Amino acid sequence: MIRVAYRELRRMLMKPRYPIILTLGVAFSFIFFATMTEEGQPQELPVGVVDLDGTYLSRRLCHELDATPAVHVKAVFQNHTEARQAMQRGEVFAFYEIPAGTYNEVLQFRSPHFVLYTNQSYLLAGSLSYRQLATMGKLAAGAVQREVLRKKGVDEAKIMGLIQPIALETHPVGNATGNYQVYLMTTLIPGIIALMAMLHTAYVIGRERQERTVRNWMRKAGGDALKAFLGKMAPYTFHYTGLLVVAEIIMYGPMHFPMGGSWLLLALLSLLLVVAAQCAGCFLMGCIPDPSVAMSLTSAYGTLAFTMCGFSFPVDAMPLAMQAFSLMFPLRHYFLAMRDVTLFGNGLGVCWPQVATLVAFGLLLLVGAWMFNRQYERGTAC
Repeated sequence: MIRVAYRELRRMLMKPRYPIILTLGVAFSFIFFATMTEEGQPQELPVGVVDLDGTYLSRRLCHELDATPAVHVKAVFQNHTEARQAMQRGEVFAFYEIPAGTYNEVLQFRSPHFVLYTNQSYLLAGSLSYRQLATMGKLAAGAVQREVLRKKGVDEAKIMGLIQPIALETHPVGNATGNYQVYLMTTLIPGIIALMAMLHTAYVIGRERQERTVRNWMRKAGGDALKAFLGKMAPYTFHYTGLLVVAEIIMYGPMHFPMGGSWLLLALLSLLLVVAAQCAGCFLMGCIPDPSVAMSLTSAYGTLAFTMCGFSFPVDAMPLAMQAFSLMFPLRHYFLAMRDVTLFGNGLGVCWPQVATLVAFGLLLLVGAWMFNRQYERGTAC
């Protein structure tokens, strides 16, 4: 196995363009997501207001809405049509429609109705705009109710009890600041690195077939496909595990992502994720003699992991068959274990099922090596 690893390391150094390109790809992805979500959440999202009332109350609402950091009142429209067309063009993500006579209805102790329109074609922008505008609407309603109660002569101490009889105290667990970077980068960066490790390992195995060098490769391994695969994997295991550990040091260090558990356990999870992804690539390349077909299936399998790991859409909300299917992806088990370690500070006693599952992906390597041995003995491996 050492001879095979040395041979692969020499081949990698003779043609370093692929490791360099993939390393730069990881660095670019990290910098891209880090700078794109630098503020934690999107800020100054453009919204609009249709002010059909044109009174002090409506202008004050526009001013307070524009003062919030999450949204920015880009325009005050004259009618509903202008606002709808602006939202269809993507100029604003949401807009308020303040009907005419709102201030008079407030003075007459009636309940005016504001209408809120949001563009949910953009999931994150639409959701954040809706949440901000809905919150401002509730605050505006509370302010109006307070003024009405004051004019009725209600004691100031009782007003807040009538407006907000129950005060809700919120404690977000794991990501107290609602930082979108924590949600995005802690899964996407490991997923990208695991995908590149799997594709790179699968590629170098397929290249042996294409270049007709399988016999030389197997001779170095003493005719044992398992040793050949392990030696082939080893340089890339250290390379991509190192990249992932460095990325985690940056995320949980200078970037101050929440980290409540053991760094050693997190490094172990990183190693197991990379090895499990490589084992999956070796399995597909060992079972499928055609390198092109095997690489296509490896790419499809790797990209599906981002959907099936559960960070973008909860696995528990998927159909039962899809929940079972999600267990076939190493990134899913890494995501569950990483969440336990970093966000909740749990140790191996809690996340051992995910660790054991990642280790069990080594069975794929055994099956792939067995299938490759059969092909080699029949002369169909090269």
